[in-house]
Amino acid sequence: MKKVSLSVINDLVTDNRVHKVAVSLQKMGFQPVLVGRLLPESHAVERDYQTHRMKLLFRKGPMFYFEHNLRLFFYLLKSGIDLFVANDLDTLPANYLASRIKRKPLIYDSHEYFTEVPELIGRPVVRAIWTGLEKLLVPRVDAAYTVCDSIAEVYRDLYKVDFKVVRNLPVCAQAATLDHQEKGPGQPKIILYQGALNLGRGIEAAIRAMQYLDGAELWLAGDGDITQQLKLMVAELKLEDKVKFLGRLPINQLHEVTRRADLGISLEEDLGLNYRFALPNKLFDYIQCGVPVLVSNLPEMRRIVERYQIGAIAETHQRKELAEILKTALFDQDKITVWKQNLPFAAKELCWENEEGVLKTIYLPYK
Repeated sequence: MKKVSLSVINDLVTDNRVHKVAVSLQKMGFQPVLVGRLLPESHAVERDYQTHRMKLLFRKGPMFYFEHNLRLFFYLLKSGIDLFVANDLDTLPANYLASRIKRKPLIYDSHEYFTEVPELIGRPVVRAIWTGLEKLLVPRVDAAYTVCDSIAEVYRDLYKVDFKVVRNLPVCAQAATLDHQEKGPGQPKIILYQGALNLGRGIEAAIRAMQYLDGAELWLAGDGDITQQLKLMVAELKLEDKVKFLGRLPINQLHEVTRRADLGISLEEDLGLNYRFALPNKLFDYIQCGVPVLVSNLPEMRRIVERYQIGAIAETHQRKELAEILKTALFDQDKITVWKQNLPFAAKELCWENEEGVLKTIYLPYK
């Protein structure tokens, strides 16, 4: 049985995409090993396959990326890996070097348009370093895939690599029993955001809109770079009764929270091509749980919502206008009825089982 390493830079706890890939690889007859890092606040990880988490000295900055790739490189060299998989550009250097020394194939799974993330916009030197690494390494991988058609087309044009598309969809077999929980009379409507609390996700706009929206609460399920900034904003606007911070939740608990929501939001801002082409997994998690959605007017998300008629599109992030859009999405019963009628069909089509066929074309040639 061939051993496949799946390297990530996170702590594995909430990375559902690599977990799904690992399970799919098991079904194909591979032996997956997930490799990430261990943080002081990390929860335990219990999986039916091998995991390895590295405790690092640094948590951010250039030394963090250097230490992570150095430690990862030496781990991969000694672990008897037959097939290397780098998840995102920040794990590709170590995987490339290890795969070439071991003379084993290398697959690249790009979860986003890495060099266009908002954290790199306005940082030309840092961005140039990552872009240089991408130009050097991506054309040398043996196979590659990414999360949506738009990013795949960009990479194909830039690097002449045949990027496949494996969308980050939920597992239908697990989500089938997650029926949406209806509200009782007088209970506030729940607007849910799940995912990283980072720059450019439209979270600030949603919080400001809550000033003009009654009968609803905004639940933020996640953590990230701007968590404290968001908490200060909520305090300054005196919205503590309307905005709830749930923190990072394990996958099963997150599903339970999502079932309680009346509207799932994905309000990414157009801060570079990475967000413009965003197709977040939270969008599909909402759909699987029977929750109507509100998304930004960005091409990949708009395409899903318009195709299946399962929610609304926010043409603006201005606080008062966004509050009106939220109000309609939460309380217009005619629209909600149509969306909920369409959600089961969308959920049946938009599931991981349908993406596994693409995964097989990528991995089985290396079995």
